[in-house]
Amino acid sequence: MGSIRSLVPVKLFTGVLVSNAGLLPEVEARLAARYGPIDHRSPVIPFDFTDYYSGEMGGIIDRVLFSFERLIEADRLAEIKRQTNGIEDQMKPLFEGVKRPVNLDPGYVEQAKVILASTKNFYHRIHIGGGIFGEVTMHFRNNTFQFFPWTYPDYQSKGYQEFFLKIRQLYRAQLRGMCIVNTEE
Repeated sequence: MGSIRSLVPVKLFTGVLVSNAGLLPEVEARLAARYGPIDHRSPVIPFDFTDYYSGEMGGIIDRVLFSFERLIEADRLAEIKRQTNGIEDQMKPLFEGVKRPVNLDPGYVEQAKVILASTKNFYHRIHIGGGIFGEVTMHFRNNTFQFFPWTYPDYQSKGYQEFFLKIRQLYRAQLRGMCIVNTEE
């Protein structure tokens, strides 16, 4: 029988889709108030990988990715997804031009993988609590993130890859500061 070990904390990030870039400062403030200081942010990336959200969010959508300085326990992801859904609901009245002005997609980075939270079940997702599912979206191998057949096209893009490589680097530095031995390259 294997023994249960304590888990290494993980690095929280949130993908933010907005139908109006003017909402980004308010989104950032609300996320920082809830999850602590943001230690890295992507540039604004036009979200033109799919038209999946255009019915709810309109035709012009931008994406920004934020990572948070404070590490979390991985088992908090379901709770955080429910909280970010609440933030989305609170922000609906701030921009009445569309049904859903803000879409928040939390996840976390470990040394070996990127996990996303979702309210949608599918064959490659597992229930992590309270109606929320977790998905291994990418895995780290040969000094880069590798994709799965289900990895979203935007997560395969250069801008996203740069963001995730940078926050993995920040995360590893944080772990070294905690004197946690690296077992995964």
